[in-house]
Amino acid sequence: MRILYFYQYFATSEGAWGTRVYEFARHWIAAGHEVTVITSVYAKSDLVPGGWISKKNVEGIDLRIINIRIDNKQSKFKRISTFIQYAIISSWYALTMKADVVIVSSGPITVGIPGLVARWIRGRKFAFEARDLWPEGAVKLNLLKGSTAVSLAYLFEKICYNSAHVIVGLSPGIQRDIQKRFPSVRVECITNAANLSLFSDLVARPLNLPVGAYAIYFGNLGEVNHSHYLLDAASILLKNKRSDIWIVLIGDGPLKSELKARVSDEELVNVLMYELMAKTTLVGYIQHALAAVIPLKPIPVFDTSSPNKLFESMAAGIPVIQTTQGWIKDFLADHDVGFTVDGNDPQMLVEKLVYLKDNPGLAEAIGARGKVVAARFFDKDYLAGNMLGILKSVHES
Repeated sequence: MRILYFYQYFATSEGAWGTRVYEFARHWIAAGHEVTVITSVYAKSDLVPGGWISKKNVEGIDLRIINIRIDNKQSKFKRISTFIQYAIISSWYALTMKADVVIVSSGPITVGIPGLVARWIRGRKFAFEARDLWPEGAVKLNLLKGSTAVSLAYLFEKICYNSAHVIVGLSPGIQRDIQKRFPSVRVECITNAANLSLFSDLVARPLNLPVGAYAIYFGNLGEVNHSHYLLDAASILLKNKRSDIWIVLIGDGPLKSELKARVSDEELVNVLMYELMAKTTLVGYIQHALAAVIPLKPIPVFDTSSPNKLFESMAAGIPVIQTTQGWIKDFLADHDVGFTVDGNDPQMLVEKLVYLKDNPGLAEAIGARGKVVAARFFDKDYLAGNMLGILKSVHES
């Protein structure tokens, strides 16, 4: 098959971002298929464009890079303009490039525009990959306001989903939500994945961090990620005289400067903050942590989330502590690989961290189970193969 993939945030393992498209494309190429990815330049990726539009071959992937820079620190207006620019320019490729199956991967949902062009003008088979529930998340966060704008956003979502030959949700919660609202559309689930060889093979610990004495968060530092919750927990740890447990934040985002100021103002000596780093470097920080903390803003729409850090933390062999109340909560409980706490109550997070620190054998056992579970359910090659099977069925239908 010739697969044309529209995704605005492409990165390899040398970047500081999710590598799903990179990993899946490599698997499909190894299976004898052709893959072209149309992307742009994300601040956390490792792409370096060579001009307005660059053409590169990355391990067999035909990569087209539109030199539009996207950064979570940009204003809302600027980010929306980058989404629209990408959608318009990438539609040229939807019109002109040969493809048996076209995949668009959101967010933002504006990536649906080249998918619709390929579907309705060129008659291509069309798969829509839903990484989150959009515009629902934007509405709940008040990022999208006004009855007209909201109505148009939901109308565009409806057009995209009804036009797709298949929708692939990145979590069981996303799959269930979309299937309930669009019962006549085929909806499948392929979660995010983990590179087991990268995250499971033990590497040396960072020299400045003690093994098993810090909780780690890695990723975006923003409102959606409920970043202040981590500092709330750090403050309580100090008040409880548990300075032996550190909080380590690795990443960037719109709240980073605010978080740094708070660490300084409140003298949170048990908090360490690091800049973005490549996944190949990040692995050592994760593997030797006490636990990975995955806080998301406590609103129902995020209960369907499928964060990369969940799968990568399990593959690295450490317990997970998270705040969502949907499928991840059930999954952690069913497989005994972590804990769910209340995102409005940092004291609950503190209690879990103290419990793990004071019971190192238990933490080690939970982490070991996580490795087994990650290998069973979330191996990148296993999930890439499942996705390929879905694309083949769409192509042949």
